[in-house]
Formats: sequence, C-alpha cells, structure tokens
Amino acid sequence: MKIVLKVLFSFVVIALAPLTAVAGEIAVIVKTTNSNFWMNVDRGANAALEGQSEFTYTFSGPESETAIANQINLVENAVNRGVSGIVLAPSDPEALVPAVRQAYENGIPVVIIDSELSEAADGYYQSFLSTNNCAAGELVAENMIEQVGTSGKVAVMSYVAGAGSEIGRVGCFTDYLAEHSDLEIVGPFYSQSQMGTALNQTTDVLSANSDLVGIFGANEPTAVGMGRALAQSDNNDGIVAFGFDGNEDLQDLVRYGVLNGIAVQGSFQMGEMGVRAIMDFLQGNAIDEFIDTGVVLVTPDNIDEPEAQNVLY
Repeated sequence: MKIVLKVLFSFVVIALAPLTAVAGEIAVIVKTTNSNFWMNVDRGANAALEGQSEFTYTFSGPESETAIANQINLVENAVNRGVSGIVLAPSDPEALVPAVRQAYENGIPVVIIDSELSEAADGYYQSFLSTNNCAAGELVAENMIEQVGTSGKVAVMSYVAGAGSEIGRVGCFTDYLAEHSDLEIVGPFYSQSQMGTALNQTTDVLSANSDLVGIFGANEPTAVGMGRALAQSDNNDGIVAFGFDGNEDLQDLVRYGVLNGIAVQGSFQMGEMGVRAIMDFLQGNAIDEFIDTGVVLVTPDNIDEPEAQNVLY
C-alpha cells in the first residue's frame, strides 16, 4: 500500500511548523547510542544525505534501551525545536505514542524503524521500516531444529519484555519450535539489553540445565553476553547457539565456533532508508507503509561472502 502526500498536508506542515524551525533537519532518535547496532544506523543515515545539501540530520539516543523517559524527552525536544522530520526507533510501544502524536499535531512527519508502536499510534506516523522480526525468529528456529532435532531443551535469552521487535522475534521463535518440534523452552530470560546481565543469566542457565541442546540470544548485547558465557563454560559441549545482530564481537564468536550463526538485520539500511523515506515524503513522493529492511543468517560457511559482509558491521 502507498501513502500519498496530499497537497493539504504540505500546507499543514508549513502552517504548524514553529517559526524557529531548523530548516531541513531530520532528527534520528534511536534506542541507545551505546551499541554498535545503533551506530550503524547512524552511518546509514549519514549515507542517505550524501550528494545533497537540502537536508541535514542529528543523531541521538539515551544511555540505555531502558531509559524510556529520556527517549521521550529527545522526541519532544525535536518537536519543540521544529525539525523537518523524525526517524524513531521506539524503546517502548506504548510510552512513545504521545510524543509521536505531538509530532503529528505539529505537522512533523515521523518514520518508525526497528520496533513497532502500538495501534494507538496508527495514523500518527508515515512508514514503518524493520526487519520482519517474526520471519527472522522463525528463520532461527528452523535452523535450530535442523541442528538439534525435535526434542530436548532450548534456552531463550531475550532483552526487553514487550519491545516491539522482541514480541515478534522471540514470540515467533518459540511459536515455531512449539509447532514443529517437541523442544522444551527454558525462559525467556530478559537481560534489559545489558551484556553483563546476559552473561550472568546464561552462566546460571548452563549450570541449571546440563541437558541443554540449544540456546538463542535475541539481540546484540544479549547475544554477546551469551556467547562469552558459552566460551567460558565447561557445560557447553554440543550446545547449538544462535545470536542476533552482527557486530565484531558476534562475528568473532561465529568464526571461533562458539556460535553456530547470527541473524543479522540491515541496521545500516534502517538508517539510510528511514532518512530517505522522510526526504521522499517531504518532497511530495509516495512512500510504502511498511519497508522490509531484511535479515541474513550468517554462519561460518558464509561469513566472508558478500551477502553477509553487506550487513555485518
């Protein structure tokens, strides 16, 4: 489906934009700046602006993914200074709705990336760009079954309960296992996207489940912590491990054989395509309501291939 920019809306944008508006500024606001994944979004946003001078961008995010109030403040500040558009990766599907509505009421278009907002935000933003997290979770589950079989225990190391990406990614992973196998789910355990917390949780899971056959770390800091715990453990023999995202730590864990694979999102593409979507909208072009930024399962067999190298960071 297409969202068509109407002439009327363009007048609304102009009429409602504050007189102090920063001409041409696109505010890119992510879940945290303390993650290579989100810094790769920043690089993509920068790439989208190459070769043009009409738009600039700012990049910001709170100190952690759980600092939701701080992210809300960043959105509200962007609205108050009258940016031309906002690219937002919301840390909470409900809590960010009022801030996005505020942007809408001020005639500022918003593009959502990575994690969905709740239905209460419908109509307040122009497009949603993301990996199809449900499909990504199912892809990992399918490969897990291929390698461990259909019986035994699989631990799920998750991050922030209720985050839009977590609901699809982890929910569809566990649903797929339940539908296609007799594998028993241990967890999920929530690291709050803290690597140290994930390391400690994984260490405890390994100690308590000597019969574990598989384990899944569902985002970057969680997967890194999980991988480090596996590397340090004496109880990791035969455990099939998959992570999510693709920073250098996770790449090394794949190369060293600690992880059997990592499902890598197009984080660069989220930044690049998100900023381009805002520019297209402001320039009167139609944009898709949903844009799939893709996922690649990176394994020891394909990690050096172009398909994998194009998404790793």
